[in-house]
Order: sequence, then structure tokens, then C-alpha cells
Amino acid sequence: MTGILKKFAIAILPAFLVFVLDQASKVLIADIGKLELGYRNDLAPNFFAFVHWQNTGAAWGMGEGHPVLLGVVSLVVLVLMVLFFRTLTEGHRLQEFAFGLVLGGVAGNLLDRFVRGAVVDFLYFYHDRFSWPAFNVADSGITVGVTLYVTSVLWHSWKAAKAGQEPAK
Repeated sequence: MTGILKKFAIAILPAFLVFVLDQASKVLIADIGKLELGYRNDLAPNFFAFVHWQNTGAAWGMGEGHPVLLGVVSLVVLVLMVLFFRTLTEGHRLQEFAFGLVLGGVAGNLLDRFVRGAVVDFLYFYHDRFSWPAFNVADSGITVGVTLYVTSVLWHSWKAAKAGQEPAK
């Protein structure tokens, strides 16, 4: 295996899958399905709706209205994640897999920001007055990836502390 492929071997598949599934779902909604912006179909009333919304901000609408700035920040984060991949994953497979999920999600939303001018969201959970912000496959990859990454870091730190060793830095 070549050097770059070997370095990212465990991260490539989840990154690719999240990116492809994210972009395919957005094409189905916005392009092929031609669902109008603002579309909403309550599939499970008072719980889940399939929507076609756009977000020009980041998570929970932060930075709303600044898609180019958020795109540049996302691009910088993506580049830094790749450059510091080995350092940040410490060779732990779960952390590498988690990074792949995050990389695929960041890349999917980044492409939306530059091509569509906003991120397409289509999954919306709610109950009465409570609602979770609409999201997409890329957002799911980022959330699951960050959760796995933090859990793995804490687990390895706990194991090292239990064994009387200093955790890897």
C-alpha cells in the first residue's frame, strides 16, 4: 500500500461512505426530487418530518448568513485534520475510523457551502414545542465521529492511568 493510503487506510472507507451518502441524499432531495425549499412531510406526526431546508450557518444556525466564511473555516479544519491525522489519532483504529466519519461529514457540508451556497438539511425530529435542528448525513457523520473520538481518547487515557502510565500526548 502506498504511503498516503497506508496512513489513512482506516479513515478512507467511512469518509468515502459518509461523503457519498450525504451527497446522494442531497441530490435526491434538491435536484432529482426537486422538492421546494421549505418542503415538509410529517412522516411520524409529533416526532419526525422529512424536510428540505437550507442552513447558511453552522451547527444550530451559528454563523447564519456567512456561508463563504464558514466554508473557508471548514476547509482549514479539513486540511488541519489531514495534516495532523497521525498525531490526533495516535494510531488507535477507533480514533482513525472516527476521524474518517468526521472528514466525510466536513467534506460533504463543505461541498454544499461552495456549490449550493448553503447546507441542505432534510431530517427533522420534534415533539410539541421541542425540536432538534434539521440535519443531514454529513452532520450525522460528524456527530457520531466526534462522539467516538472523544470516547476513545477518554478510554485510552483511563486505561493508561489505570496501568500507571502517562497517557499519550
